[in-house]
Amino acid sequence: MFEGLFQPMHLLFILVIALVVFGPGKLPELGASLGKGIGEFKKAMAEGGKEFNNALSDVEKKAIEGEAQKEDSAKKA
Repeated sequence: MFEGLFQPMHLLFILVIALVVFGPGKLPELGASLGKGIGEFKKAMAEGGKEFNNALSDVEKKAIEGEAQKEDSAKKA
């Protein structure tokens, strides 16, 4: 469905439309703010991934500890 969405001609067309809408003076500022926004988004995604992995490892540790306690109580009984 979206196979040919971002072909070079399409990107050129989008750039021309942006140039007409925003003007040549505003375009560099718009590009810089868009780049900053994308960078912040990537940073937030990386932090979220790290937090998810940390939480997952904590859950795995608790599960292993719970299994060890079950084995210890089974040996004592």
